[in-house]
This record gives sequence, structure tokens and C-alpha cells, in this order.
Amino acid sequence: MATVVVTGGSRGIGAAIVARYAGRGDRVYFLYEKNHEAAKAVSEKTGAVPICCDVADGEAVKEAFSKIPEVDILVCNAGVCWYGLLTTMPEGEWDRIFDVNVKGIYNCVKAAMPAMLKKHSGSIVTLSSMWGQVGASCEAAYSATKGAVIALTKALAKELGPSGIRVNCVAPGVILTDMCANVSPEILEELAQEAPLERNGTPADVAKVVESLADAEFVTGQVLGVSGGLVM
Repeated sequence: MATVVVTGGSRGIGAAIVARYAGRGDRVYFLYEKNHEAAKAVSEKTGAVPICCDVADGEAVKEAFSKIPEVDILVCNAGVCWYGLLTTMPEGEWDRIFDVNVKGIYNCVKAAMPAMLKKHSGSIVTLSSMWGQVGASCEAAYSATKGAVIALTKALAKELGPSGIRVNCVAPGVILTDMCANVSPEILEELAQEAPLERNGTPADVAKVVESLADAEFVTGQVLGVSGGLVM
């Protein structure tokens, strides 16, 4: 039985990851920021322990991890986005996206390290995006942060490998979550048809890959796309 920590675990992909680990009998904790009702629902359904925490706040993350006895698997899923032209993007939005999507991983990895280093083992899975691989118009900040997640993953894999800690990354494509709520059904269908598998993904599709990478004992520093082949 592993102790698993999932950030952004109250909705979408994060909730699916929480459910997958809880379903196999692991001790699961998940961090969430605002949606108390969603967090309560996930907790009641899975038995996972919710912890309210803004991953961009280093002190709050330290406090959250102090409530967790040890960490075997850390899944850094928390993320935010902003859609629009860069010329119209407020500076505060740019800063917030980097604070959550990149600094949030720094905060959580740093907080999980003492337990992993003590055991000389551990697995970290970060969540990037296909837009971190190829970029997306009107999502410059989001693309930049997700590209940074990929680079950070590879750097940490090299840094932590000698300590027995593996670090890998999952890069989802079009996944049917709340982030797609403002995308028209017609555009979603067009995106599905562009993918060789001719469909969009589900949170469960991503959760399966996260689990597989986290358990792969001779795999580190890898970026695995979950996009139905939309990005290769």
C-alpha cells in the first residue's frame, strides 16, 4: 500500500487519479484550493483525505504536507489556464498561471523530498500538456508553463535519480473536463477527428497513464503523450 498525494484532486483529471489510486487500496491525500463541495464529494466517494491548499503558497504547502506521514507517489496535477491574445492578457493573470503551474510543482516537490530521500525511493509524475510540446495560439502563458513543466521534469529526473526517485511527465491532449466547458461541440468534434484515434480523451484515460508511469521502475525523465495521437 502506497501513500499517494495528488494536487488539484477535486475535479476532472485530478479526481480521476484520486479515484484510481483509492480503488487499488492506496492511502490517498489530495490538495485542492477552493471547491469545498467538489472535494467533499471526491472524499466521500473514494475515502481519500482532502487538504485545502493553494499550491502556489509555499508556506501553505509545507503545512499541508506536515499532515501527511510520508509520500511514496506525488502527482503534480494542479493547474490553471487563461485564453486570449497575449496583448490583452493582464500581468496578474500571467503571474498567477506561472505561480500555480510551475511554482506549485516546485513547492510540492520540495515538501515531498524529505520523506522520499529518507527512504531512497519515490515516484513523481507531473502533468504537462500537448500545448507544452507544440504551443497553442491564444494560450501563450499556459503553453509556456507546460513547456517549463517538461523541462523541470527532465532536470529533476537527472537530479533525483541517484537518490532512487523517478520523475516522469504526462502530456494530455484534448481531455473532456471543465476546461472544455467553453469550447463548442463543433470544435471539440473537429479536434477529435484530427486525432488518429478519432476521439477526445477522458480523465480516466489520463489516470491510467499516470498510474503506469508512477509504477514503472526503470523509467524516468520521460514525457508520455495522452492525446490520441494528435501530437506525436
